Amino acid sequence: MATEKKEVFNAEAGAAMMKELRSAFASGKTKTHQWRVTQLQSLLRLAEDHEKDIIAMMKASCKLALKELNHWMTSEKVKTSITTFPSSAEIVSEPLGVVLVISAWNYPFLLSLDPVIGAIAAGNAVVLKPSEIAATTSSLLAKYLGEYLDSSAIKVIEGAVPETSVLLEQKWDKIFYTGNGKVGRVVLAAAAKHLTPVVLELGGKSPVIVDSNINLQVATRRIIAGKWGGNNGQACVSPDYIITTKDYAPKLVDALKTELKNFYGDDQLNSKDLSRIVSSNHFARLTKLLDDDKVSGKIVHGGQRDESNLKIAPTILLDVPEDSLIMTEEIFGPLLPILTVDRVEDSYKIISSRSKPLAAYLFTNNKKLKEEFVRNVSAGGLVTNDTTLHVILAVHTLPFGGVGESGMGAYHGKFSFDAFSHKKAVLHRSFAGDAPARYPPYTPGKLRFLKALLNGSILGVICALFGWSKA
Repeated sequence: MATEKKEVFNAEAGAAMMKELRSAFASGKTKTHQWRVTQLQSLLRLAEDHEKDIIAMMKASCKLALKELNHWMTSEKVKTSITTFPSSAEIVSEPLGVVLVISAWNYPFLLSLDPVIGAIAAGNAVVLKPSEIAATTSSLLAKYLGEYLDSSAIKVIEGAVPETSVLLEQKWDKIFYTGNGKVGRVVLAAAAKHLTPVVLELGGKSPVIVDSNINLQVATRRIIAGKWGGNNGQACVSPDYIITTKDYAPKLVDALKTELKNFYGDDQLNSKDLSRIVSSNHFARLTKLLDDDKVSGKIVHGGQRDESNLKIAPTILLDVPEDSLIMTEEIFGPLLPILTVDRVEDSYKIISSRSKPLAAYLFTNNKKLKEEFVRNVSAGGLVTNDTTLHVILAVHTLPFGGVGESGMGAYHGKFSFDAFSHKKAVLHRSFAGDAPARYPPYTPGKLRFLKALLNGSILGVICALFGWSKA
């Protein structure tokens, strides 16, 4: 049987695609409430029809958008000032146009479809570029989105670097990228050529501060759930390293060992409840971190590897040097180093000396320590006494996004709608209330009136109108 030849996506194909998408957007159909609802309903039906193939975490996002769309699309009435009296004003959300979403491999359905939902809800034409590392998922997304959605305005482009390069050469109205900082810089540089705005959902080394006055069992279970339960550490908000006091570290390590055994048994390398490492390249990268001379003697739990099956057991390292490889790059895997300090408050100095992370976590019952944590730690998001829940369970009332090296822009819930919308300022006036003082020739009286008007002083305006001097 002959193999079907796949179409080449080159510069010519890219230009033709953009022409079709621009035409679809220019027709005005994507701006209508009906089109947006139809596409969102189709996405929801897709998730329900193929729930065995798709992890349906995006269903909640879809349902929320359908529920709130009327409200999100309604213009926001705002106050005006005396300087424009009589007038009214509103902020109108309008779609940006044709947007590009480049997604990641670690949660390939959620990280692809969640921003697409926001882009559709906002009324844009969309191109999705799934990660080629999750090839099966990429194929499913191309197949299902092509079957369920309006293919004239919503497209999926598969491929690797060549195809992504062609996409980045096009002029977009926004680019939404999820991935690492290295590629993020490439995306940002390409966007700059066209002054295209971007959302960069990157990562970083998300710290966990552990105080001593806590429920240790609950804390360790939640750390494990966020680290190893969250795709075996292959998540952008996964706990990257722990900071605790020298005195408390032994208790914490013992508790982590106990709960790891409870969750994954004695042979944790072969546990069916732990994900594999995504590829041989990532396996080699993690192995290099473990084999660094500065940390190879610091392993206090785990360290076992199975290269043929791309598996690494949950691994804890104690008192690793801050200049070791494992502490200079995002781990993105099942390795968890622990740094120790004399006082828990010293943790802030370590965190602030590094690039701003996507997330930071604190376990404590100390109210003052919580307040200092919120005040002193700059990160995309903070969670106290838990890990990753603000993202994994998609708290739609909270924005999700980075700061500094961990990214720019945010999404989830209405923040997704806003990420793909332009907030258009609209001021409405009638032909009444035309002030002669606006126009030449300018007299001292007119200038007094204009000065009072710009200062927002009603008394000053009245005095100027009657030619009085303000006392």
